[in-house]
Amino acid sequence: MSSFAGAQQPPDVAFAGFAFAGGESTMKARFPYSQRYEATQQSAGKTVYQLLMQQLQATPPTHLRITTQLDELKGRDQALAVALVVGNETVSDETFGNVHKLMVVIRAQVMFFDFKSMNVVRSYPVSFAYVDVLDHAAREDEIMARVRLVYEGTGDKPGILARFVNSVAKAQIPAQVTRYLQVVNVRVSPEAQAVIPASLRSEPGAVETWAADLVGEAISTRAGVPIVPYSKGYAIGNVMSLRVSDGTVWQLKLPKPDYEISVDLTNFKKIKFSEVAGGATTYVYGAYGAIRIVEPLGNKVYLDTALKNGETRIIPASQQYVDDFPHFYDALNGMFVKLAQVIDGTGDEKWIKSAAAASAIEQQIVQTKELMKSCK
Repeated sequence: MSSFAGAQQPPDVAFAGFAFAGGESTMKARFPYSQRYEATQQSAGKTVYQLLMQQLQATPPTHLRITTQLDELKGRDQALAVALVVGNETVSDETFGNVHKLMVVIRAQVMFFDFKSMNVVRSYPVSFAYVDVLDHAAREDEIMARVRLVYEGTGDKPGILARFVNSVAKAQIPAQVTRYLQVVNVRVSPEAQAVIPASLRSEPGAVETWAADLVGEAISTRAGVPIVPYSKGYAIGNVMSLRVSDGTVWQLKLPKPDYEISVDLTNFKKIKFSEVAGGATTYVYGAYGAIRIVEPLGNKVYLDTALKNGETRIIPASQQYVDDFPHFYDALNGMFVKLAQVIDGTGDEKWIKSAAAASAIEQQIVQTKELMKSCK
């Protein structure tokens, strides 16, 4: 009886706080605005840790019990902790004629780990992109105002902090060992790279990390599975360095994936669909790519198909400046979101039949559904 009661007891998970991924030496260069946001909150007497803890207490997790004391867990067989780990910050101000496009993108991980072994147990990617159009170059205070919105949300759109809390609220830590899923290979063709803003191609490997995060988040969020962070973007030798708010640095080991995802982004196309004289023009923004999911140990292929997805946009004749990239992004993100929804059993079966090139796509989806169940 006691063992049954113990099995039903939700595990204690210590909230480890707000952290940045990567080495200390590159921190200021990689996260200038996020670190300033963190410092501003501290000066105001409400740290990011306190903001998150307040929200966690207001939305208690269903399957976990959040505690605040990491030290309390040290004597246990397993000492589970969770942190919000920021992996990437992109802030850009592009000029198009008299128009300035300010873009702020933050990508992060809801990371559960064993504090004793320093092994990552499971991770859920979260991100938020905010785009604004100004008639002048963005001032520092204007950029910081947008960074705050990215973290704290805008209108009915939850920010990074709320997305962390929502992920923790739904997360489950199974008693048995689950299988791990990871995006391991990403290829972005020169044609696709030409469409992606320079700010997302700022350094070698940046665009691949961006694409891996996009695919990982689409699958994790819609299919309800954790996904190991893209190690080429965030880890060295599958070890990820984290610095938490109090300055402590941890070295976390990422698990080896049981299933590997490879992704190709092959092209983007903008096609004029219809036009009304003196009125509006309708365009279809298309994204083209491919995805492959394999079990490397037995070299079993679960999913292997080219994909395409189009999103229709109406552009008024009066609109002088059209930024195509957000529409291409919607087409690309939609491609993987719709795929994940079909895998989860909540998607559009008609869409997958027209979007996927593989002739046996229905059978591949059935196989992939079973694979996803083993990763939950």
